[in-house]
Amino acid sequence: MADSVKGMKVSEALAQLEFSPKHAARDVAKAIKSAAANAEHNFNLNRDDLVLKQILIDEGPTFRRRRPVSRSMAHEFFHRTCHITAVVEDRPQGAK
Repeated sequence: MADSVKGMKVSEALAQLEFSPKHAARDVAKAIKSAAANAEHNFNLNRDDLVLKQILIDEGPTFRRRRPVSRSMAHEFFHRTCHITAVVEDRPQGAK
């Protein structure tokens, strides 16, 4: 999902992610909204001019869990997590 919206304007990327059937689209959209809000609030940038420069999906901590099974044994499974980082940049309407 991240590669499909890289390089798009923030508004176009959010529109595409909103109608995507993938489960990960919601989490990627949340990271993009947060990055756009930070750029708008902290650096006084116009939200309409923001473009997704980069989206990184890195491995997060892995939680080890055990599930009880028959004969007093346990099977181990891993709950894997990830970190999503969205980088936006300001490109005015005339610039390419």
